[in-house]
Amino acid sequence: MLLKMFKNRTEHICKAITNHGKLKIAFLLLFVLAACTKPQVGDSLPRSTPETEGVSSEEILKFMDAIEKEGIELHSLMVVRHGKVVAEGWCQPYRADLKHVMYSVSKTYTSTAVGFAVSEKLLTVDDKVISFFPEYLPDTISPFLAEMTVKDLLTMSVGQSPEPSFSIEQPNWVKLFLATPIVNEPGTRFLYNSYATYMLSAIVQKVSGQKTFDYLTPRLFEPLHITGIDWEEDIMGINFGGWGLRAKTEDMAKLGQLYLQKGKWNGKQLLPEAWIEEATTAKTDQKPELSQEKRNLDDWAQGYCYQIWRCRHHAFRADGAAGQYIIVMPEQDAVVAITANVNDMQKEINFVWDYLLPAFHTGKLPANETAEKALHDKLASWTLPLPGKTSSPESARISGKTYTINANDVQLEKVTVGFENDQCKLTLQSGAETYSFSFGCGQWIDGQTEKYLMSRRRNSTAKAPFQVSGYYQWTDNNTLVLNLRYTEYTMSEIYTLHFDGDKVTVNVKSSTGANGMTLEGHI
Repeated sequence: MLLKMFKNRTEHICKAITNHGKLKIAFLLLFVLAACTKPQVGDSLPRSTPETEGVSSEEILKFMDAIEKEGIELHSLMVVRHGKVVAEGWCQPYRADLKHVMYSVSKTYTSTAVGFAVSEKLLTVDDKVISFFPEYLPDTISPFLAEMTVKDLLTMSVGQSPEPSFSIEQPNWVKLFLATPIVNEPGTRFLYNSYATYMLSAIVQKVSGQKTFDYLTPRLFEPLHITGIDWEEDIMGINFGGWGLRAKTEDMAKLGQLYLQKGKWNGKQLLPEAWIEEATTAKTDQKPELSQEKRNLDDWAQGYCYQIWRCRHHAFRADGAAGQYIIVMPEQDAVVAITANVNDMQKEINFVWDYLLPAFHTGKLPANETAEKALHDKLASWTLPLPGKTSSPESARISGKTYTINANDVQLEKVTVGFENDQCKLTLQSGAETYSFSFGCGQWIDGQTEKYLMSRRRNSTAKAPFQVSGYYQWTDNNTLVLNLRYTEYTMSEIYTLHFDGDKVTVNVKSSTGANGMTLEGHI
């Protein structure tokens, strides 16, 4: 690539000599040298090949084969070594250009905002939480509440037990949090508390006069060229902090790389190195009762930092429900970003240690074009399992017909199914609203909808349109299965329609737990 760049620059120089004279040759030669040696600066991280950066393509392939064999549903993978992306892939129907729900990875972005606020002397980690909200304090301030600090919020050791839970309809979560009883001395006991992170977001907004998202934009998102992301907020206009952020896989990798580089980006110190060190050093013990033998196998028992988890192998991570990870490995000079939908997150990260960790070597590896091509092809063709292309003689008979659904709790009134060119179109009518979804046969068909079909997650304020993708299959001549994925979330919905003459039975299974709902209808 360097030779190609030199050739292109040389051709440019020749033209410059003709047009501008020989006096500019020296300047242009210096420009060539700078262009060929300067690190890439732009919207994306630099790209390289695994072996060039000392990473084994074969080991990454083993990782991909292992997760496929075990049925671990990853949605994307990005491996960064020495600041360069060496492997990346998105499991269809998930895509590089789509955001993905972060769940509690959002917390690390919030603690990053706190780091900026500390560096700008807007607050300190030793400030008392009650000092920020005198207007929302309870009538009686307990000694523990008076003692609670920003650091206690950062380290999930505020002393509340159990973790509080508020509904989106409740108008003032700050006031509710401050009124929640504190049973343990702050700073003495770890208990995961997403509303502690919400309070951090509220504090950042209070001291900066901006929502956490807006505060981070010129300080983090713009320097790292992170665009097109969003963050949900409550009724008071405060970003949730502990959840609600949606970002792309490369955005995750960039944040990990910023922490790996101790707060420096393109030669500029965005966050103080001392803050990065402080934020990634263990502060509380999540499971003090564990034996050392069990602790050695548990990535949730390595210590909690400032909204960041310590890992085994001297690494640290941001993590979110269902398997969202930003894993930073300082000893390997590497970052691994993963989006997923899994139940066993320990099993997921075990595969990182078993297969990806051994992939990193000291120094450049010999070229392995065969393995590199195999890895490239594997990642390029990566898809969720799809059934074989199936058909039914029923499709012609029912295509375009509308079925009236009997009275039901979800107020679904009519269903229409149509077939054309290996696509199935499902149309749902609920009152005055009509929603349509397209499903492919043997392939995913992308679309978007205004309808969030699944029951809303706790305190979700997600806004339409929602990106979706679907495929269909006939499991027998009378049973049609429609699989719908919400591709910026971990959620899915399966419609199973069984046709019997002029009657239809519709079963709706949702990943959010609304399972087994069966509706009946007729033409």
